[in-house]
Amino acid sequence: MKIHEYQAKSILAKYNVPVPRGEVAYSVAEAGTIAKKLGGSVVVKAQIHAGGRGKGGGVKVAKDEADALVIAEKILGMTLITHQTGPEGRLVQRLLVEETLPIDKELYLGIVLDRATGKLIFMASAAGGMDIEEVAAKTPEAILKEVIDPGLGLQPYQARKLAFGIGVPVPALNGAAAAMIALTKACLDIDASLAEINPFITTKDNKVYALDAKINIDDNAMFRHKDLVELRDVNEEDPLEVEASKFGLNYIKLDGTIGCMVNGAGLAMGTMDIIQYAGGSAANFLDVGGGANAEQVKNAFRIILSDPNVKAVLINIFGGILRCDMLATGVVAAARDLGIKVPIVIRMEGTNVDLGIKTLLDSGFNFTIADGMKDAADKVVALAGGQK
Repeated sequence: MKIHEYQAKSILAKYNVPVPRGEVAYSVAEAGTIAKKLGGSVVVKAQIHAGGRGKGGGVKVAKDEADALVIAEKILGMTLITHQTGPEGRLVQRLLVEETLPIDKELYLGIVLDRATGKLIFMASAAGGMDIEEVAAKTPEAILKEVIDPGLGLQPYQARKLAFGIGVPVPALNGAAAAMIALTKACLDIDASLAEINPFITTKDNKVYALDAKINIDDNAMFRHKDLVELRDVNEEDPLEVEASKFGLNYIKLDGTIGCMVNGAGLAMGTMDIIQYAGGSAANFLDVGGGANAEQVKNAFRIILSDPNVKAVLINIFGGILRCDMLATGVVAAARDLGIKVPIVIRMEGTNVDLGIKTLLDSGFNFTIADGMKDAADKVVALAGGQK
């Protein structure tokens, strides 16, 4: 689950990570009131779930309350396009209005899960304020790393080593190390899959602040964090993904033309790969889960077909808990109730596969039955209009 910058900073502040004074505004008038309260120059920042807001015109410095009102009027309600939003952009519905600070150095701090080691990695770099992906690609040696022991957190010696390594001024070293340790504790406590401060700044009076903050929380851990559920902003998510989550479906919208319905994340990824090898492109990732029922299958179909780009659907099921005959019954019911008009290719293996295929063939619908994954991919790509 992604959250907004102002929400991330609120969490970090509770762990004593220094953040600038600021408040969220939902209207131009509120932005002016906050600017007046902060007493002088402020930064007005669009709040969307995407990076690159400054380059897109979503972050501006105002010299006073009047200037803040003018800037807020321009940013609030705009469609902000960045390298992470895609060409469609995101509608700006809230602003963060913060005090300006006397910046001396811009640095980078971030914590990510390293799947190779199965541990969190603390990354730090002197190249703050830049896209860390670009830094990693061009000058990977500029990123320092420390492995975080899940039982101990980031140790003081590790924090000091990182702070020295990225050039934190000596008078600010203790503050920077403390902020790193606090960031790690916050990340571990809330089960974050990403916790990033870019830039992390030192000021001319040798203080440190999280000038920006980005936190993603592991969806699978949300049952432990009922207090954080309310931070979800569904307006920032794809409507089809939001709808799928209501029915316990793991759905991610993609840019292709072939809708996919699969049980099991590994099989779903393999299905997307083989579609690509056959010359097509998947319109979605959709894992209905091992225990799906006919109603979930119907809802999955409805969500897949809500995407106007879908030209054909591939159903790839290994019948275990979800028996093949149960899947076939759900598919037939969905086709009847939803008036499905696009071609449907079905590849099934496992429990009651013969009964499932018979149900499909006796349904009166023109389903295409595939023999194996390669055959399924070739057939669905052809029915979707051929190779791209």
